[in-house]
Amino acid sequence: MLRYSDLSDVLAIERTSFPSPWSLGMFAMELAKPSTIRIAARVNEVGHGLKPVPTESKLAGYLICSRYADVWHLMNVAVAPDFRRRGIASSMVHELLGRLEDDARVTLEVRESNAGAIAMYELLGFRAAGTRPGYYPDNGESAVIMWLNPPRGEW
Repeated sequence: MLRYSDLSDVLAIERTSFPSPWSLGMFAMELAKPSTIRIAARVNEVGHGLKPVPTESKLAGYLICSRYADVWHLMNVAVAPDFRRRGIASSMVHELLGRLEDDARVTLEVRESNAGAIAMYELLGFRAAGTRPGYYPDNGESAVIMWLNPPRGEW
C-alpha cells in the first residue's frame, strides 16, 4: 500500500514521469479518500559483492485509482525510470483489477502520444472509447479515453 511516508519518493517519480506532475497536495488528497485504492510497487535494493544482500525496499512505482459513483477512475500510474520495462506498471494494474468486482467499470485517460501505455492497457483489456481534445494543459495534447467494462452503449 502506498503510504504518506512515500510521498517524497512519489513526487520524485512523478516529476520524472510526467510533463505536468501532480502536486503534493493532490497526492495527499487522493490518499485521504476512503474510496481510493493506492498500490505501491517496491523492490529490494542490493549491496555490492558476489552475493547481493537485501537492504531497505525502495519505491519503484505507484498506482492511484478512485471510485466516483459506480465507476473506478485510474488516476495515476508511474514507474521510476530505473525500473521501467520490467512489467511493474502492468503488475500494479493487475493487482488493482484483482481487488475490484469482475464486472467493475474502470476508465482512464492517457496521452495520445503514449503508445507504450496505450498498448499495455489494451493488453489488459481496456479499449479506446474516444478522445478528450486538448486535455493536457502543458502542451494541449489530447487524451485517449479508455474503458474496461464500459457502461452499456459506450462502445
